[in-house]
Amino acid sequence: MTSILQQDIQYLAGVGPNRRKMLSDELGIQTFGDLLGYFPYKHVDRSRLYSIGELNGDMPFVQVKGHILSFETFKMSARKERVVAHFTDGTGKVMDLTWFNGGKYAKQTYTIGKEYIIFGRPNVYNGRLNSRAVERLTKTLLDVLKESLPETLPPFITEKLHLMSRDEAMRKIHYPQNAKELERARVRLKFEELFYVQLNILRYASDQRRKYRGYVFSKVGDCFNDFFYHHLPFQLTGAQKRVIREIRKDMGSGRQMNRLLQGDVGSGKTLVALMSMLIALDNGYQACIMAPTEILAEQHLKTIMDFLQDMPIRVALLTGIVKGKRRQEILDGLLDGTVQILVGTHAVIEDTVQFARLGFVVVDEQHRFGVAQRAKLWNKSINPPHVLVMTATPIPRTLAMTLYGDLDVSIIDELPPGRKPVVTQHVFDRSLPSLYDSIRKQIHLGRQVYIVFPLIEESEKIDLKNLEDGFEVLRQVFPEFRLSKVHGKMKPADKEAEMQRFVSGETQILVATTVIEVGVNVPNASVMVILEAQRFGLSQLHQLRGRVGRGADQSYCILVTGFKLAEDTRKRIDIMCETNDGFRIAEADLKLRGPGDLEGTQQSGMAFDLKIADIARDGQLIQMARDEASAIIDDDPTCTSERYALLWRRLKELRKTNINWGAIS
Repeated sequence: MTSILQQDIQYLAGVGPNRRKMLSDELGIQTFGDLLGYFPYKHVDRSRLYSIGELNGDMPFVQVKGHILSFETFKMSARKERVVAHFTDGTGKVMDLTWFNGGKYAKQTYTIGKEYIIFGRPNVYNGRLNSRAVERLTKTLLDVLKESLPETLPPFITEKLHLMSRDEAMRKIHYPQNAKELERARVRLKFEELFYVQLNILRYASDQRRKYRGYVFSKVGDCFNDFFYHHLPFQLTGAQKRVIREIRKDMGSGRQMNRLLQGDVGSGKTLVALMSMLIALDNGYQACIMAPTEILAEQHLKTIMDFLQDMPIRVALLTGIVKGKRRQEILDGLLDGTVQILVGTHAVIEDTVQFARLGFVVVDEQHRFGVAQRAKLWNKSINPPHVLVMTATPIPRTLAMTLYGDLDVSIIDELPPGRKPVVTQHVFDRSLPSLYDSIRKQIHLGRQVYIVFPLIEESEKIDLKNLEDGFEVLRQVFPEFRLSKVHGKMKPADKEAEMQRFVSGETQILVATTVIEVGVNVPNASVMVILEAQRFGLSQLHQLRGRVGRGADQSYCILVTGFKLAEDTRKRIDIMCETNDGFRIAEADLKLRGPGDLEGTQQSGMAFDLKIADIARDGQLIQMARDEASAIIDDDPTCTSERYALLWRRLKELRKTNINWGAIS
């Protein structure tokens, strides 16, 4: 049966070489198995036909009868186009049917003037209208598959969780008799998909733990105790104490620590990282913290030096601009062990940088570094050092279980005492004059202000012009103040210089793009103005807001938009105004945008190739899948038990497919 699913799709009745190429190019369908796994996006109530005049954006999937008037093709990129069919139901109303994928196939399949029943979700551009032609091919395939499809989950899982057989689920997902049958098929297929993702992640993590023994840091000595009792600037929060205990336990366990530390902006992650590094020093090892930008590295250095004060600990900074004699002194100090803590950027992974005894590594804002870059740093030690990965971008639990499933997770969910929540307000662009007056008052009080323009890659030239023009307008609006300008297209040296002018207080207003999203720490800045806020994702808005509220003064984040807003945009703006809770915002972002790149501007699409499961909405199934996978790994850590042979065989098959396992392990 496996061989028939691997058969080339061109040999299915009704396909042939030409349609095979179309199915492959447009839908990624190359084999019988691919077609069977091309699941229906939605099942529609066929008992009701709607007229175009009845449709609105809040409706679920509906069906409409009519004919195509014409096709239009719009170029999206060198290799991608959007196809729009103008469709009428004969009432004088016209609607557009849009294909972002499969447009070429649609133009060749559907005829202008011929009557069709179409179904989809009104006004949702990323909705997919399934092709009737694909449906017919699927029916043909199921008729060919007389024997039952092989099972991919053992009975002790399917019986325990009351799951359908794989054969029944694959057939019912395409042609269910009723809603209950459809739901059971979905649950079975979603669980299987998520289960193998979790099994792969946990297998990988188990292999790493068995393969790499960690340094045993059994002692908490003079460095840690001197700092804790004589230099700690304020009481640790309960969350910080809990996380330090978790890290200490890992470092004394004899296995290499791989821990993700999540904490909102300003929650005190750097202090936790420093105290963990001091434990490494107490055990005779060096520590290193790697940051994605020179400014962030310099700020980590300043923060650490301010914390340590006069403690006899040698801390050094290594970035691309550290040259000559100064650089050589640092390299010598690392090699002879006299440099105990190194703070740096990508420069620390260069081959010339060698440590005497590297035992603890902190990677800040880890999504800015590739796996290969991090591995270079870990390989600078005889045994892999303990690794603490930090992020200020809160990651929803369901996504963390999948994207960072091989890491243990610690969360700092309290802000230090005395921090005032940032007040977030939404204003329309017609209110800019009064907003400028408010900014002027804040600066007269001695505060500083960020004004952020969008710079989205697809509209780069227009955005840069808007920023340049906007900067000149702001200079005229605020002639009495000094302004800095920063964007990612500037030369690094110029950008650093402008940033430093603002950090030092020489300029009162920083006009910038999202280049300041991470790493700028100016406690005196009390106002963040985000222009065209509707163009930013929730995660970005939250990160930008985190640039203010770092001092004792009340701070403000002002979201500026036009009056007309799409429903999803209004929801994003409302969420930002309602809460400062980064985890609540991240959950909302996941549901609105999907589990793509939550940290950047490309916040849509999938981080891994899931065909039916939904990371945002299938949290309970993810947990079930992880529990089952975890129990199996605990029982069979070497993945050799005959009891689980079916699972290891299936996992091996999946790893040979086009699933992006690298993204999830």
